[in-house]
Amino acid sequence: MTQLITSQPPVTDHRGPVTSAERALAPDLIRGAMLLLIGLANAANFAFAGSPGLNGTPHGLERILNFVKITLVDARAYPVFAVMFGYGLVQLARRQRNSGATPSGVRKILLKRNAWLVAFGLAHATLLYFGDFLGAYGIVGVICTLVLLNRGDRFHKIILWIWGAQIVYVIVAAGLAASAVINSGPGQSMTNSPNPSLAATNYGSSLVHRLQEYPAHTAFVLGFTVIVWLGIWAARQQILENPLAFKPLLTRVAAVGMGITVLGGLPLALVAAGWLHVDEAAISKLEFLHNLSGQYGGPGYIALFALLVGKLTASRRPAELGLPVQAISALGQRSMSGYLFQSVSWMVLLAPFTLNLGQRFGSTGWTAFGAAILVWTVSVIAAYQMKKRSYRGPAETALRKLVY
Repeated sequence: MTQLITSQPPVTDHRGPVTSAERALAPDLIRGAMLLLIGLANAANFAFAGSPGLNGTPHGLERILNFVKITLVDARAYPVFAVMFGYGLVQLARRQRNSGATPSGVRKILLKRNAWLVAFGLAHATLLYFGDFLGAYGIVGVICTLVLLNRGDRFHKIILWIWGAQIVYVIVAAGLAASAVINSGPGQSMTNSPNPSLAATNYGSSLVHRLQEYPAHTAFVLGFTVIVWLGIWAARQQILENPLAFKPLLTRVAAVGMGITVLGGLPLALVAAGWLHVDEAAISKLEFLHNLSGQYGGPGYIALFALLVGKLTASRRPAELGLPVQAISALGQRSMSGYLFQSVSWMVLLAPFTLNLGQRFGSTGWTAFGAAILVWTVSVIAAYQMKKRSYRGPAETALRKLVY
């Protein structure tokens, strides 16, 4: 009896942050790799001072760049992080509970952490980039902590029905888009929705515009609660910790998720590449289909990476994995620092009042693409060096000090 009592974790208000030994490879590899897609989207947004960040009259290879970007990147990267955010909420709560933290202590840590994310997001949006996700995820995290996390498995299955029903909505949107294309008038070029903060010619003006743009962007992101909820369900099953055990499910999710994402984005990608010419009304319908189907890129991409991790770790230990996998997962462990580093880089490289590289070279699209690849590569190398020195990363270190 004495042994049983002493083997129980001590009851405490809360425990400290996650240790390196507790981390699972799949979530870190997913976050690190998908920061490249975030970079491709945001760098183009900066370079063109608008969204989706593309040349409306492309020529040559720029047609292919537009096609690939619309099909695989735009409105397809952020759902990955939304799902992973929900997954992380459950992981954090589980580690706290397993260490003997009280229910009130777990809730306190989650609310405190998400409140600080709101603060980080406000600073990020004010100083660097209006299109911030940290603050919005912080608000969503508070909602999920108070409303969703402590529910039972039966309740959480509701989200699977919601995602299934939404497929019907995607099919209806596809039908409306097809009708609009068939009945289209003279073709129009795609245009970027302007963001004044990105076109500002001095930092002070850009800051003022960002304060005006940030609230609307955050309100839009709050709708991602449904995407975050899917991550909560997946984390409760511990799918990414055991990808081999869930291989059949992951295979189906990858096929369905990426199938919907690619097919739903294909018509708008053809317009962006200049290979399909439709009027403004049809473009609007295609954009709606593109954004709606892009949500399935979240679970689709995650399932693909989880299957990859399952294959990599089937016969090897994490320490035996190749350098690229270790380096990219190191960035995933420091994804918040990597995300903020990107925004600093876009400000320095692409803003009109700094180097303005997007306008100094012949092709703005390819300049943004090159900048995204370069910045992501630098962040991967830096993250790996931090890992070798057992340094968490500046943003992660600051957040942990503030929370714990």
